[in-house]
Amino acid sequence: MSRESIGERIYEYLLESGEERACDAISEDSCKEAPGNFLLIGLNGFCTKLAEQIASPTLIIPYIFSILGVPSFYSGLLVPIKNTGSLLPQLIVSAKIRAFKYRKYFWATAGFFQGLMLLLMAPVIFSFEAGVAGTLVILLLLFFSIASGVGSISFKDVMGKTIPKGKRGRLLSFRATGGGVLTMIAGIVLYLTIDKDGSIDSFVILLAVAGVLWLISAVLFVFVKEEPGATSGGRTPVDEVKKGWRLIQHDLNFRNFLMARALLLSIPLTQPFYILYATQKMNVELSGLGLFIFATGVSNMISSPFWGRFSDKSSRKVMMVSAALALLISCYVIAFDHLPDGWQSIYTFGPVFFLIIIAYGGARMARKTYLVDYAPADERPLYVSVANTFMGIMTLLSGVLSLVAEFLGVEAMIFALMFLMMLAILVASRLKEI
Repeated sequence: MSRESIGERIYEYLLESGEERACDAISEDSCKEAPGNFLLIGLNGFCTKLAEQIASPTLIIPYIFSILGVPSFYSGLLVPIKNTGSLLPQLIVSAKIRAFKYRKYFWATAGFFQGLMLLLMAPVIFSFEAGVAGTLVILLLLFFSIASGVGSISFKDVMGKTIPKGKRGRLLSFRATGGGVLTMIAGIVLYLTIDKDGSIDSFVILLAVAGVLWLISAVLFVFVKEEPGATSGGRTPVDEVKKGWRLIQHDLNFRNFLMARALLLSIPLTQPFYILYATQKMNVELSGLGLFIFATGVSNMISSPFWGRFSDKSSRKVMMVSAALALLISCYVIAFDHLPDGWQSIYTFGPVFFLIIIAYGGARMARKTYLVDYAPADERPLYVSVANTFMGIMTLLSGVLSLVAEFLGVEAMIFALMFLMMLAILVASRLKEI
């Protein structure tokens, strides 16, 4: 069976349901290729989603650092380095991408480079100890993240050119669901096979596998059939920054979107504080690396199809619902200490982690879908790069919030993030329906 026929069947099963195909915001030639592109981009997502979990800078790499005895200072650098490296340079990069008719090669090159960085991490953690390993991994992660930023601009632009409006949310859900299934399997395998004696060998293999997955994903993206894009009106990086600033000044809806997206950052920021809260209140050691990965896969698999269809209907409302769900979860966390003693256990608190991943999955899918649908086709790289650069700045500033937890305690931090979630609902409600 050819790739085209497989793609057609998957496309019709997931999207069409026997209806006449409609292709909004893409060319007729792209419409004909949409099923095959849907399959390729979906399989590409299977690989990257799994790779992101088995080489996660918020879970796997800190665990590796703890085994190697790397100072905690290095672990604290992981998330800021990852987010800043991937988000801040995008406004400058988008000016260069616009000059090329085909943008898929930017993602493929970035994906190859990301795979290479992970493959280099494997011998680093195997050959070096403590501070040296930490420094080298941080540098490799920085290069990895910069490549990720290039890929992010290219991906949204290519998706906007090759997948019809109204189908993009379901493409993202297809990627997340497939990646979730593979992540579940990986979690079970890790739980059953990972060395319990703290050996680094298993983690060397994990990073190597993640690197290979990125290389495979890069090859898959090369085969996406992309129509030439507009290259007129090319700008220098300085011009791009000026254009981006004018865009923020004059597009009120886009400005509201940027604020809503920044406020939705409160959802992932709550996760480590939930862990701290559970540890403090119940004196429980939350362990089981494979089970954490398994839970992430389950939540993505269950929630992604729902969020995808919902986002295609109204990504604005998904932002609101995701923030509201996160707010309810936080209310439960705050109330947990006041519940009867017989109710307080890791089993009644555990669903918090499962549900917050679902809430964050909805927020991520909604903001991606909204941005691709809202941005004009000829200026999509600019809109994406402005949004991501703004988020890079907000991510850096979010580090200041940790002072709340340091001086006022974890509960005060959760309350502060709950306030931001309420603001996210309010700002998202003011966005245009598209």
